[in-house]
Amino acid sequence: MATPVNSTTLPINSLIAQPSNAAPTSNSSDVGLNTFLQLLTAELQNQDPTAPQDPTASVTQLAQFQALSAQTNLASSFQSFTSNFGVMQASALLGKTVTANTGAASATGGTSTVTGTVASITVQNGQPFFTLNGSNGQPLTDNNGNPLLFSTQQIVGIGS
Repeated sequence: MATPVNSTTLPINSLIAQPSNAAPTSNSSDVGLNTFLQLLTAELQNQDPTAPQDPTASVTQLAQFQALSAQTNLASSFQSFTSNFGVMQASALLGKTVTANTGAASATGGTSTVTGTVASITVQNGQPFFTLNGSNGQPLTDNNGNPLLFSTQQIVGIGS
C-alpha cells in the first residue's frame, strides 16, 4: 500500500535516493514543490487504478499539491511585493540628505558614516541601492571612481 504524503514536513533523504552523479541538494529538510511532484508521480505510476487500496488517497494528495502550489505562489508574490515596496520607499529618498554607514571602521572605534544627497536609486537582485552626491554636488565614489552604492539598511539618519 502506498503511503500518502501528508501536510507535515518530511525529511527528503528518507523519501528519495539521489543518483551518485546528481547535484547535491540544499541543507533544507523540507519537501519542496519539485520533490513533492516527484513523489506524487512515482506513487501514481505504481498504483493500480482499478484496485485502489485507499480511494481517498489520490484526492487527498491532489488537494495537498494544490495547497503547496498556492503556498509557493503566495510566497513568490509576497517576495515580489516586498521588493517593489522597498524600491518605492527608496525612491522617496531622492533629493533628501541622508547619513549612511559605510561599514568601514572609523578612528574613534565605531563605524564611519558619510552624508550626502540621494542622487539615484539602482535595483540589484530586487534590492534598492542609492548613490549620494557630496556637498560639492559630485557623486561619492570609491577608489576606482565608481559611484558608491548604499543599501537602505545602511541609513543612520535622514534630513530634508
